[in-house]
Amino acid sequence: MITTKIAGIKAIKRIKVGEGKVASSIFLALFVPVLLASCSDKSLVAGIEPVLPERPNILWLVAEDLSPIIPPFGDYTVETPNLSRLAAEGVRYSRVFSTSGVCAPSRATIATGLYQNRIGAHHMRTTSVVDEGPAGLMPYEAVPPAQVKMHSQYFREIGYFTSNNAKEDYQFRKPLTAWDESNSDAHWRNRAPGQPFFSIFNFGITHESQVWAQQENPLLVSENLDVPVPPYLPSTDIALRDIRQVYSNIVAMDQQIGNVLDQLEEDNLLDSTIIFFYSDHGGPLPRQKRLLYDSGTHLPLIIRYPDGWRSGEVDDQLISFVDFKSTALSLAGVKPPNYVDGRAFIGKFSNTPKRRYVHSAADRFDNQYDTIRAVRDSRFKYLRNYNLDKPYYLPLPYREQMAIMQELLRLEESGSLNEIQAQWFRSQKSPEELFDVDNDPYELRNLADDPHYADKLVELRTEMDLWLGQINDLGFIPELELIEKLWTDGNQPKTKPPSISEQNGMVRLSSETVGANIAYQITSVEEHLSAKEFSNPWQVYTRPILLAADEQLFVLAHRIGFAPSEQVIYRRN
Repeated sequence: MITTKIAGIKAIKRIKVGEGKVASSIFLALFVPVLLASCSDKSLVAGIEPVLPERPNILWLVAEDLSPIIPPFGDYTVETPNLSRLAAEGVRYSRVFSTSGVCAPSRATIATGLYQNRIGAHHMRTTSVVDEGPAGLMPYEAVPPAQVKMHSQYFREIGYFTSNNAKEDYQFRKPLTAWDESNSDAHWRNRAPGQPFFSIFNFGITHESQVWAQQENPLLVSENLDVPVPPYLPSTDIALRDIRQVYSNIVAMDQQIGNVLDQLEEDNLLDSTIIFFYSDHGGPLPRQKRLLYDSGTHLPLIIRYPDGWRSGEVDDQLISFVDFKSTALSLAGVKPPNYVDGRAFIGKFSNTPKRRYVHSAADRFDNQYDTIRAVRDSRFKYLRNYNLDKPYYLPLPYREQMAIMQELLRLEESGSLNEIQAQWFRSQKSPEELFDVDNDPYELRNLADDPHYADKLVELRTEMDLWLGQINDLGFIPELELIEKLWTDGNQPKTKPPSISEQNGMVRLSSETVGANIAYQITSVEEHLSAKEFSNPWQVYTRPILLAADEQLFVLAHRIGFAPSEQVIYRRN
């Protein structure tokens, strides 16, 4: 295998531009994955690690609903100068996958380092269920094991400033210990001078909803832009308009990312910051989002290291969202906790073998249940369908606001879809699906019954069974029963109030609730405040606190998935 620099990709772009054309869907689907897959991780040969500051800043730039359809990954339909710069100065990871085809379960996995279907976070939007699912379904929170803390809290505990701007969607209420700031104004610029930061910026312009929400605004691309059309979608004028909107939104997203990068450079932080760019799962169009085909789970990842390490290269190792928490901590020199399901793929603690497989799960989406599990190696994808009485396509009012979805339904009803486009509307699922993704990137030819692939089918089926057993998959419990399991009698467990003791002016805090995180504020005894009135972030309790005679403590305890405790106020005797 060889290591390919991004200049090789640029050469392809020059040829296409010279011809006055954009890459066709066939080129993108077939040639680009082969090109990216041909690239190797040079560090595995040379044993090289990036040269990092002792406590590097870490910046996550997170797009929504975006497959790798940008120039750094071979699609030159539109230009993305800011992402292309990141790719030229960083490493492109070509085989990165979400653990779900939607955001909330995926974010639960990223934040905890645990598969969403291990902790009860697998159904879409557990905390804001409204008129969805069976009768009696109520909002609830996933309940991770007691020792679980959010990724950001580990950074706070070692002195980092943490900010999230602004999407949360973790399937549980964030504890007060999670972030210094989590709102639309959150920014690394609000930290103390010289303090390292872990900051996330989310870019919603590429979200599924923006395909229709942006229709009243002018396109940022030509109204006649030649766009690649996946074979499972129609190429009517209505469909092409929505696909052009997707690319227009990518242009807008790249501009927004450029604004953040400009701010980083203005602050002279580029050379001390590790920058991640990724999306929360695959694309926004029909037969993409929510599904476990690569169109719903394959995503772009670029990491730019401060020292220019492996700039312009492609790394083809398999990476899962379950690895992100461990990797971020490893880059900051923090040993990942033992409870995580993932591995650090770079950094001080990247001492585990590369992945052979990545796994994903689909469960309730809005009001539709469709239990599917998938496992993928570097070439083959295996899916297991559990609701065999249901068709592949399930109607979702939210998605049907999209004109291209309405067009698909119109063409299906009139019998005008071709054989490939009609596949999604089959009335009954196959119990197993197996795809050679290298040769069938759109996953259209099921090989599960082909005797030539019997050994691969058995291998991936066995891996699936091992994974389901290892994580004790909660997705096979009806959701109402799951709530009962997590919340006895439908009542959310509550964190017990913190206990407070003092010796020689040092105050010690604890909670009888195992795994509770303790947050505190220090004010003067003259101030009379409630928990909602604090302008400063709550601090994470990690060691005894020195409290002056004229100061008071406000203290809360909160285990993830539980209700927070009552607030306790303490003044020295």
